[in-house]
Amino acid sequence: MPEATALDVLSQMKKTACTARVIMFSGAGHTNIVVQAMKLGAADFLKKPFDERELELAIGHALWHPPLAPLLSTEDGEHNQIDFVSPNPRVRRILELADRIADTDVPVLIEGETGVGKEVLARFIHARSERRHRPLIKINCAAIPHDLLESELFGYERGAFTGALCEKPGKFELANHGALLLDEIGEMSPRLQAKLLHVLQDREFMRLGGTRLVQVDVRILAATNKKLEELIARGEFRQDLFYRLNVIRLAIPPLRERLEDLSPLCEHFQKKFSVHYSRPSRELPEELRKAFACYAWPGNIRELENMIRRFVLLPDLDLALADLQVAGEPDAHSSPEQPHSLREVAAQATERAERELVLRTLEQVKWNRKQAARELHICYKSLLNKLRRWQIPGRPQARAPSLAARAGGTH
Repeated sequence: MPEATALDVLSQMKKTACTARVIMFSGAGHTNIVVQAMKLGAADFLKKPFDERELELAIGHALWHPPLAPLLSTEDGEHNQIDFVSPNPRVRRILELADRIADTDVPVLIEGETGVGKEVLARFIHARSERRHRPLIKINCAAIPHDLLESELFGYERGAFTGALCEKPGKFELANHGALLLDEIGEMSPRLQAKLLHVLQDREFMRLGGTRLVQVDVRILAATNKKLEELIARGEFRQDLFYRLNVIRLAIPPLRERLEDLSPLCEHFQKKFSVHYSRPSRELPEELRKAFACYAWPGNIRELENMIRRFVLLPDLDLALADLQVAGEPDAHSSPEQPHSLREVAAQATERAERELVLRTLEQVKWNRKQAARELHICYKSLLNKLRRWQIPGRPQARAPSLAARAGGTH
């Protein structure tokens, strides 16, 4: 490119909010160039010459790390403000805490279900920190095989393993003086957890195949959709690493517990996709809004985003309502199967806990279903759907002793 450098192109892409994923190739692999490229949004950086395996890893990384979903509003300026789209008091409280600790170097552990906006919160914190002019590097611990994750984090020297034809800095080096987001940290292998703990304590490490210590100053932001305490109890997560990470813990509630966010989020996504696809901006039908309010949103904000995207492209009310019904209602003719994964086990446990909470609340309000819906902060139709799914159409005739009595009558 005789008239511009690759960094110039990346800079222009960032100014125009281009969401394409970029892998940068260069014969110069100086650390400052790599850091600048990652800061401008490059998904990865490869120094020439490189082999096919390195390119495959870089492409896989780019595919597994799509651009940040527009769950936030951004204002370009000196402080690069990033704000959640949420009027919910619990979320606003989380943001207040995040804002208060943003300019410190303490690790932050962000918990929440898939799709609630954990990465958005991490970027919110970084944008308000003293490190905001340095890169925030993200790595998904669940998307990269365990045997490759170590080289992604800590880099490697030339000849460290078959195919390592040149040295490559790891994410810790790229994030030096900035921040590193360890997404889905509960998926990290125990062996690698031990090495991560050492880096957090001593702020130094060796590349794979290296002989010299590399010192880094990196703030750690960790995100997980699992309960790390449960992983510790099963011996799958180191307790000492948990204590090192759990300085500040922020738990983002799921969308079904903050339904007041639906309206501003819908408006936000409508405007975004109307502009992106050059479609006219139109109000969501009232019937669809009511259906949204009664839906459980297992995929949280990411699922809502996809629903709005489809409606902007295909503004068919019946189709949108059918999508909600298919997503929310199980097949009545399908036979129950034994869970085959931890995720399925967790989903069944959640369902049992939810059923028990609903039944306990109904007993407390003497089976006044409208009052129970208010107590549970869900709409009446949603409660009726749950009772129908659990085959509890009315008040059971024999539920004595009650849950409270079985618990000893304590509250």
